[in-house]
Amino acid sequence: MKAKAQADTLSLNFQDAEKHFLDNNLSLLAQKYNIDASKALVSQAKLWDNPVLSTDQNIYDGGSKKFFYHNTSLGQGQVFVQLSQVFTTAGKRGKQVQVAKDNAQVQEAAFNDLMRNLRYNLQLDFSQLGSLVEQDKVYQAEISSASNLVNGIQQAFDAGNVAMKDLIRLKALLFGLQNDRIENSKQINDLQTELKTLLGTSETTYITPVISSQSSQSIKLDIPALIEQAKTNRGDYLSNKYQFNSATHDLAYQKALAAPDITVGLSYDKNSSYAPNYYGLQIGLPLPFFNRNQGNIKSATYTLKSQESTMKANEAQLKNEVVSAVRQYELTQEMFSTQQTAFNEQYDKLFNSMLKSFKERQIGLIEFVDFFDTYKDTKLKILQQQYDLQKAIADLNFATGTTIIKP
Repeated sequence: MKAKAQADTLSLNFQDAEKHFLDNNLSLLAQKYNIDASKALVSQAKLWDNPVLSTDQNIYDGGSKKFFYHNTSLGQGQVFVQLSQVFTTAGKRGKQVQVAKDNAQVQEAAFNDLMRNLRYNLQLDFSQLGSLVEQDKVYQAEISSASNLVNGIQQAFDAGNVAMKDLIRLKALLFGLQNDRIENSKQINDLQTELKTLLGTSETTYITPVISSQSSQSIKLDIPALIEQAKTNRGDYLSNKYQFNSATHDLAYQKALAAPDITVGLSYDKNSSYAPNYYGLQIGLPLPFFNRNQGNIKSATYTLKSQESTMKANEAQLKNEVVSAVRQYELTQEMFSTQQTAFNEQYDKLFNSMLKSFKERQIGLIEFVDFFDTYKDTKLKILQQQYDLQKAIADLNFATGTTIIKP
């Protein structure tokens, strides 16, 4: 625990932790750049093809034996210049822009899904760390009490007033508590590492979660409404939806590619045609005899069918996850009660009373050790139940893709 004392302690509730997460998480920042990159491709798809300027110039004149000789002084030099522009047909540019927009939406949905997953991990880690920290307090209190007892029994044993088996039994109890606390501390250390990565905090920071107690008041949850919210907010569902749209628009674009584009150009030719100064109009049109983009059209058709099946499967999974999360929350909420606070206080008083009775030899060692173990297990189960409620809330928010219940 010495390293903990040297670290900078950061106490924060979940809302503060979420703000740190949104401001500093590097995975989210990287995905934002992907969104910007995909939006840049939308702008690129809107651009026209560049016009082509070409010329045909003399390199070597065999008669004069000169390079780049045009005999311009006598007005007999030949000059050829052509300017051409490709005009796409069948709405190709608009369809290509739409596909690029769909891909940008897919990247935005991927960003939202990444945020949903990371926020879920944040909420679970935050809640579990808070529970483990509280468990550590239970272990500390029991270890302190057990240590005092062992010291007292040791003195009584040295004076010949206590049997060795009683001393060994209490020492074994203390050893078990110390070992359990070490295992608990290992889990705390692992979660500290995960949280610091999610929040982007310094590696020397020690995070102390501030967990708010949840009200036992039952919240009415409308499953059909929650399913619609999930369809609106869940990035994985929206990503499949946008990929289906992209596949639909790509099929239309591939069909449009079967239509040939038109090339229109203007040309000027001096002293190489029937007229000294020739001005021509060029129109080019590929003849789609062999390549009508058949393969790409067939591939786009199958891709569309695949995306349609994927979207339907994802929708079914979404509905099941929402229903399961609602049922789990209702079950956990039913088990959790504010009466536990009063029970905790009464149980702590009973523990102190049993400790006093044992010191005064009013109860035996076996009875006290049994109560001691039961007390520890019950306190840990109460903390586990609190964490289960937090997890059920996290699962519900994760399944719907939005904050239905604040943690």
